[in-house]
Amino acid sequence: MLQSLRIRNLALLEEVALDFEAGFTAVTGETGAGKSILLGALSLLAGERADKAIIRQGASATETEASLYFEDPRKINAVLAQLDLSPCEDGILILKRSLPRDKAPRITVNGGLATLSALQQLGEHWVDFHGPNEPRRLLKESCQLELLDRFGRAEEMLAGYAAGYRAWRDLIDARERIANETRLAPDQLDFLRNQLARIDALDLTDGAVEALERDFARMSRSQELIELSQGLAGGLTGDDGVQSRVATLLRDARQLEQIDAASKPLADRLASAAVELNELGSEFSALSQQLQFDPEQAEQLSAQMDTWLELKRKHGGQLTAVLAARDEMRRRLEVQGDLEGTLAKLESQIGEALRAAKKDAAALRAAREKAAKELARLAAKAIAQLGFKKADFQVRIVPLPELGPAGDCGAEFLFSPNVGEAPLPLNRVASSGELARVMLALKTVLADLDEVPLLVFDEVDANVGGEIGRVVGEKMAGIAKNHQVLCVTHLPQVAAQATCHLVVTKDQSKDRAVVTIEPIQASRKARVTELARMLGDSKAKSALAHAEELLGK
Repeated sequence: MLQSLRIRNLALLEEVALDFEAGFTAVTGETGAGKSILLGALSLLAGERADKAIIRQGASATETEASLYFEDPRKINAVLAQLDLSPCEDGILILKRSLPRDKAPRITVNGGLATLSALQQLGEHWVDFHGPNEPRRLLKESCQLELLDRFGRAEEMLAGYAAGYRAWRDLIDARERIANETRLAPDQLDFLRNQLARIDALDLTDGAVEALERDFARMSRSQELIELSQGLAGGLTGDDGVQSRVATLLRDARQLEQIDAASKPLADRLASAAVELNELGSEFSALSQQLQFDPEQAEQLSAQMDTWLELKRKHGGQLTAVLAARDEMRRRLEVQGDLEGTLAKLESQIGEALRAAKKDAAALRAAREKAAKELARLAAKAIAQLGFKKADFQVRIVPLPELGPAGDCGAEFLFSPNVGEAPLPLNRVASSGELARVMLALKTVLADLDEVPLLVFDEVDANVGGEIGRVVGEKMAGIAKNHQVLCVTHLPQVAAQATCHLVVTKDQSKDRAVVTIEPIQASRKARVTELARMLGDSKAKSALAHAEELLGK
């Protein structure tokens, strides 16, 4: 649940720090007061992209920070681990986002730097927004099917089907690609075989390529290398080399040892140096022999290097690119060698994949048909409580002519607000107010299935009022038994049933408009006054009396 929220310099709001409780929180205020600022701050922490125009004029940056508590943090900690972020301590997740005017944005999660993508992935696990445009989503068949699958807990079954469907489509695409390839002419086949032979003639491993490039570099400067190595060998072991002079020094050292036994270790070290110098001379001499390439070897090495350089120029400059080109050439030759056999094999795989996809689609359809009956029953009951006493609501499973990404069927919500009228698709019968109530009814039915702890409703009670407003409030309070609910509302009947109440006000009495957000649930008088304002007049006795009645004891 959301424990606390701090906002600085966001739009017209200078600074506010709010503490939240579990249950139902109502957010009220006059139209244009700035209630969207609160929702905007939560959206920023959920990873919504932001324009720097939201920074309060005159401020250098806007900052939002929230503390969230998870009674069981295992799932959110698993997400944090995948994102390489620190786990929650004592179940508390700390999110902070800063958007400076002249610097790069900064995001931290539990004190560690994070990306916007990480914030978005975390947002999916702690907050779910339901805005005023959401009822219009009900007109989309994809949304209706999504709600049905969510109600029927068919998401995992759908994912399994979708994987099989993609595998089937991939095989079809492969067949089409191969079938549409023009059969290569003999000269084209010869060219491919020649190119492949040239590549296969080289040992294309990292070590072999390094050795080829090293040996070619040696051969290119072999004369220079030979002269240097021979010079070093002669300088060490030649007639006038270092070794002959060291031999004289070693004789003197041994004489010194006979006179002073304590000098023996020094003489031994000099003897070791003489041996090492002799071995170095021999190795330089051997190296000079190795660097003498015979004409045939030099020609072969040059040819291999020319081939390698040509392959790099043609295929991308990297060993991996050359190997990929080789594999593609082999594939094309194999396909051309048995084009009909390849297509026949693909046809067999396509048939097998199609049978598996149809089986999964049938199981998915059966689950949807079962869920459709129960969802229609519960939604119709909830819709009736929202003022449609004689309404009819149905969920119809619509067969599709062929398999699609979501199965072999779709879902269609049918609705009739009046008795005696046949239910029709929502886009043919429902007004905006009716859509809002149908969506709210579905939300109450689906709320128990939503594992996200915080549900944010932004004026989903628009276009309803009176007695229905009271029922909407009851629905919100019911959802709040298992979720933390934050609802922006204009209905006093809804706000009165909240356990917490935030009032947003905008003061324009001075040179600059200022927005404030204040909790008022601790003061019954303040709540009564706000509810009376929402009823039409915060000073009218009748409105105050009605507000008292709405709040109850």
